[in-house]
Amino acid sequence: MLLCMNYPLNQQVNYYETIVSKLEIIICAFQADNNFVNALILFIRVLEEAMKRAVFLDRDGTINIEKEYLYQIKDFEFVPGAPEAIRLLNQAGIMVVVVTNQSGVARGYYTEDDVENLHRHIARELERSGAHVDAWLYCPHHPDGRGSYALPCNCRKPLPGMLHDAASRYDIDMDNSTMIGDKLADIEAGLAAGCRTVLVRSGYGAAEEQHVGPRTDVCDDLLSAVKLLV
Repeated sequence: MLLCMNYPLNQQVNYYETIVSKLEIIICAFQADNNFVNALILFIRVLEEAMKRAVFLDRDGTINIEKEYLYQIKDFEFVPGAPEAIRLLNQAGIMVVVVTNQSGVARGYYTEDDVENLHRHIARELERSGAHVDAWLYCPHHPDGRGSYALPCNCRKPLPGMLHDAASRYDIDMDNSTMIGDKLADIEAGLAAGCRTVLVRSGYGAAEEQHVGPRTDVCDDLLSAVKLLV
């Protein structure tokens, strides 16, 4: 499982400065009345506040129009409304994390460099709309792949490995986070990670809708799904 980070450095610094300042307040409170229980309660509240709410997004069929084994920039097209949806999440202060299966790497159709190059292109296009993705994660594995790419992994959806990895790296509150995708595998990964789940009818979603359970919301596309959340 690989990750390309695009979280602004100034936001990371502000995040840690906030935690440090609050911990200083807790220490002062403990020193003032020597009450360990009160200090512990304050510490738990700081941890809860520090954890981020996130929306995990599938890529193909959710952010961009589904094209089998997409890797060339010339073939990339946004699902209508996708940049606006991501901008709305940014404005709401919700972390945006892309989690995408890229078995084309394992099958030899394209390389990891191709995946990362396409992600850089998508980031540039989103920037034109005043939007950004905070972190990109992808799984290059597949059981029928070549060499080390065929090894068992826990990152390929429907397994929740990519979501768990992001949660541990960025202190994400999974109970208050959401997975949005167009396949049952996306929904299963989100449920396994403890997230709210939303299926979008773009991509393969219209055909997959009959297979999702009552715990999963269904929306026409990413923009309508985001409007449901914010």
